[in-house]
Amino acid sequence: MSSTVELDPHPRTSESDLYTQTTLPGQLPELVKQSLPKHVAIIMDGNGRWAQTQGKPRVLGHKAGVKAVRRAVSTASQLGVESLTLFAFSSENWRRPDKEVSLLMELFFTVLQREIKLLHKNQVKLKIIGDISRFSARLQKQIAAAQEKTSGNTGLVLNVAANYGGRWDILQAAQKLAEKVETGEMTSSQFTEEALSAHLCMQNQSEVDLMIRTGGDCRISNFVLWQAAYAELVFTDTLWPDFDEQAFHEAIAIFASRQRRFGLTGSQIDEMRAL
Repeated sequence: MSSTVELDPHPRTSESDLYTQTTLPGQLPELVKQSLPKHVAIIMDGNGRWAQTQGKPRVLGHKAGVKAVRRAVSTASQLGVESLTLFAFSSENWRRPDKEVSLLMELFFTVLQREIKLLHKNQVKLKIIGDISRFSARLQKQIAAAQEKTSGNTGLVLNVAANYGGRWDILQAAQKLAEKVETGEMTSSQFTEEALSAHLCMQNQSEVDLMIRTGGDCRISNFVLWQAAYAELVFTDTLWPDFDEQAFHEAIAIFASRQRRFGLTGSQIDEMRAL
């Protein structure tokens, strides 16, 4: 995909047509009628460039990005989105300058401390996905406390991907299944897509319907590779700190305007929409 998607705020279908989850044949009629995504994933790109264009240190761009996170969580909750997954820190981001990584870790800790009460008040369930073993013991303790505090909430599920990579996610799931085969808990013939899916991060959530990337680049950067197999992709030049409610609604409108075929023909989809 070599060009940025033009945002069109006028959906062809209404947001009242909801849903479903996996790509099972029996659920295809519901899936093709879906105009509101159940699961939205966002690659939050452009914090550093946003700061640099204003002559500010990159870390101030990351702090401004926190405000955009608040807006995205609020908008997703208001729309009735079930899961929102944000790419906060990839496994490749360790290659950034040490000072920036240290500042990001401290910002992550501070945000967890400061935002958790508001998330809990609004019934948001927080999940941190990724290999957190590389984080400091202090940060790991804060992550555990935040997840525990919101574990019983019934509203939006907010997945924050930290030290996460899509390949890592698939590999760790495959390794768990391989161990079960080795110990005789399961046979190699039981190593199926469904079995692998059950060991991935977000295994109890819907697959990603809509993936948004801010910042102008048109790639998915090793993010939720398995879960986004059938996701609609929306790329925007908007830098993450400037991604507001209107930009979110425009991305939803693009999703609603597209025909999701899941391997079927356009005629088959039209027939299902008519039911």
